[in-house]
This record gives sequence, C-alpha cells and structure tokens, in this order.
Amino acid sequence: MQEKILILDFGGQYNQLIARRVRECRVYCELHPCTMTMEEIRAFDPAGIIFTGGPNSVYETGSPQVDPAVFTLGVPVLGICYGCQLMAMHLGGTVSAAQSDVAREYGRTPTRFDSDCALFRDLPEESVTWMSHGDYISVMPAGFRSAARSAACPTAAICDESRRFYGVQFHPEVRHTERGADMLRRFLYDICGLHGTWTMGSYKDAAIADIRARVGEGKVLLALSGGVDSSVCAALLAEAVGERLTCVFVDHGLLRKDEGDEVEAAFSRWNIRLIRVNARERFLACLAGAEEPEEKRKRIGEEFIRVFEEEGKKIGSVDYLAQGTIYPDVIESGAGNASVIKSHHNVGGLPDFVDFREIIEPLRLLFKDEVRALGRELGLPDYLVDRQPFPGPGLAIRVLGEVTENKLCLLREADAIFRQEVAAGGVDASQYFAVLTDARSVGVMGDGRTYGYVLALRAVTTDDFMTADWTRLPYEVLDQASRRIVNEVPNISRVVYDITAKPPATVEWE
Repeated sequence: MQEKILILDFGGQYNQLIARRVRECRVYCELHPCTMTMEEIRAFDPAGIIFTGGPNSVYETGSPQVDPAVFTLGVPVLGICYGCQLMAMHLGGTVSAAQSDVAREYGRTPTRFDSDCALFRDLPEESVTWMSHGDYISVMPAGFRSAARSAACPTAAICDESRRFYGVQFHPEVRHTERGADMLRRFLYDICGLHGTWTMGSYKDAAIADIRARVGEGKVLLALSGGVDSSVCAALLAEAVGERLTCVFVDHGLLRKDEGDEVEAAFSRWNIRLIRVNARERFLACLAGAEEPEEKRKRIGEEFIRVFEEEGKKIGSVDYLAQGTIYPDVIESGAGNASVIKSHHNVGGLPDFVDFREIIEPLRLLFKDEVRALGRELGLPDYLVDRQPFPGPGLAIRVLGEVTENKLCLLREADAIFRQEVAAGGVDASQYFAVLTDARSVGVMGDGRTYGYVLALRAVTTDDFMTADWTRLPYEVLDQASRRIVNEVPNISRVVYDITAKPPATVEWE
C-alpha cells in the first residue's frame, strides 16, 4: 500500500462512491472524517487527497471544515462539489449562494471543458456531468483559473496546476457524469503519479503478515456465520494462524430455512475447529419487546459478544475475537461527520466492554466485491464466494416490529418459496429476499374473510452494494411466488414488491 489516496469526508451522499471509483483504478484509498488531524494525515502519508461533497454551505457557521495546513503538504488535492468550494474559500476565493437559476444546478448538465487542464486532457471538450449544488465560486482564489463551465455556472471546474490543486463542481464519481471515471483516473495517474499497483493478491499478503504480527502466538476466535464475509475471513485467518483459529457458528435462530445445517455441512470439509452453538431461545429472549430496528441490532450485537466470551472461556485462553466486518458496515454505522444509517451489529452494536485482548477485522477496509475477489485469491469455492449477502442480525431485521417464533416461521417459509421461484426463473439479481411487515390486510380465501400479514418481496441488482437498483423481475416469477406464498404459508394475506433503489432506501428494510 505504498500508493495511497486519502478521502476526507464532509458528509455527502456519494462519498462511498468516490472510494469505490478510486479502488476500481487499482489505487488503495481510505475514507476518513474531515476532522482528521494534520498529525494523522501526515502519518497516513497520502500521495493525494480528495475532498468529498457535503450538504452544507461552506460559509455557514458550524459547517464542516478542514485544517488549512493540508494545503501545505505538497500533494495534489481534488475537491468535489462542497470540497471544491471549501478549497476555494480557504485559499482566498469567494463562495456565494446562487441567485435564482444562475449557478444553481441539479441533475444532468451539459458542460464544456478546457482540455489544456490535466484533469480533462484528451477528453471531449463537451459532455454531460451530474450537478447538485446551490452555491458557486463567484471569485476564484489567486493562481486559479476556470477549467470547465456550464450554461449556469462559469466555474464548473477550477485549477491551479502549479500547486496541483483541482476542483470540480459536479460529481465525477456518479455514473451519470459521462467521463467521470476518466477524470478520476487522470487525477490518480497523471497528476498524483500513481501506477495502479494495488491488487487483492498484494492485499492478501499484507493482511496475513499484519495478522501474524498482531496475534503472535495468541489464539483467535472467529464469529462464523457462513456468509461471504465471515467465510473469507476464516480462510484468511487459517492462512495466518492455522490451528490457533477456532470458528464459532452461533445459530441464533434467526437464519433462513435449513441454513444452520447447510453452514455446518459446508465448513465440516475444512481443516478448522468448528463449534456450533444453539442459542435460539437465548436470542429470542433478548429480543422480547424490542420493535425499533436500532434497538434490535444493538441487543443482538451485545448478545453475540456475550456468547463468544462464554465460548472463549470454554476453549481456554482465547486472546482475540475476529469478525468479518467490511467497509460498508463501517460507513453505514457512522463515523465523524457521517450520519448513522444503521448500526451493524459488529460495528455500532458492540457493547462498551469486550472480554478479549483485541478485536481483529482483516476485511474492515474492503468492499463486498473486493471481499469476493480476496476469497478467490484464497482458493474458496464459488458457492461460498458468490453467496448472497445475509445480515448478521438475520431475520430479526426482516421481521418488522417485535420478533416472535411464529413470525420467524412464517418468514422462513415465504422467503424459501420466493428464493426458489427466482432461482427457477433464471433471473440475474444480486440479492433477493422476503420481509414480513408489521401491517395486516384483509383478504378472502374459500369465500371467507382473512386478516393476515402483508409480505414484501425485495430484489436488487448492484456491483458494490453501496448503491443498488431494484430488479425488474418478470411478472410470471412474481405471480408464481405470490400465489404459492398466499396458498402455502398461513396468515399471509397479501404480497407486495419493493421497487425502491438505494439510495434513497437501503437494501434491507431495517
């Protein structure tokens, strides 16, 4: 990781996409709060810095700021939207609120570029960008010039090439910006001088070396769910510490139909110590009375830790707890100025006290597709690497409202039917599942009135799970699934299909 880009987060909605696009260029990057200190920034030793967008106005009291000393580091800086305006303001320019439609832009916008600017070199002189701003740079800082313009904004991009400072008012990380990926590549390769040397092979070697250095001769306990993340984590830890790894599979009673047995069968083929803990009654008891999703996640998170502590004591002298936490978990659980979208049980749901020397999360900085690539590097079979994501809290967050054994039974059967029909239909979807809502609806069966639950079906298509579009399932698949669910699963009287993208929704309902 000698080539590193630091992304400073000012709270914008597309910030995680910037990290994805940089990683797609085979350059390692990390997303950190804009409150990162100069000491921390120097220790990170970035080859370049990107300022993200954000919802505030840079001139407002209390708006996210950055230490101006960042501009003295001698490394290239790219400001995006809010980040562009922030750079301009700190370096002596003026940022103003748009007057009427002058300089205020939202959505797809035809934009003209100065191809003499290194950021746009060899790109078309005119293309479409994605704008989302109500402020604009009315006076540029000394040494800067305009490098792009639109009909409403004369400073759609600015640059000071002598200091390698660049700013764009649009969002190159969003696919709607036609040549946005090329612009980011220009910044990384031509301006920062990077070569795109970061691969999963190099990450694997570095991660194994890091685990060995941290663990030494200690013993590691891994929370194994059987999902992609924990499976890859298990393989990585097995490479690093071998027989000093014990995997504990906590069957919390919140799994899909027959899933507990399938997980145990899959990992019984591995040369690792696997312990299955039947904790169904325990988790149902801890969830009693909890209806709010964050509360459910936190209760599950704490109960997971307590189970692992108890199992660790049975094994004897376990030093480290390992988890398959990945980057989207960290981002959505909130950090710095970023808001909490939902606390993942292995991040925001952890209790204050944990009876282990340290928690090890070797996948913490990887996106889902990178985790899959790492799994292939480690030689994992496709049926594990390509498995659909399943949340740590399991069906507890797919049962809206209070979780009961009866609701779980209904959801398991309905979810199994839906997954069977999607698979039979040969549909290409990244993830699909059922959600038992807390709403009830009147129906009619056998000339009699029914009053059962409303079941929601969800299917999404995505390449990174940070954004997702709803899958256009064939009507025949939806029809067959709906008919079977209503006829085969008692107390479900209505089936609906979720057609909301992420954002504004998340993939899971809770």
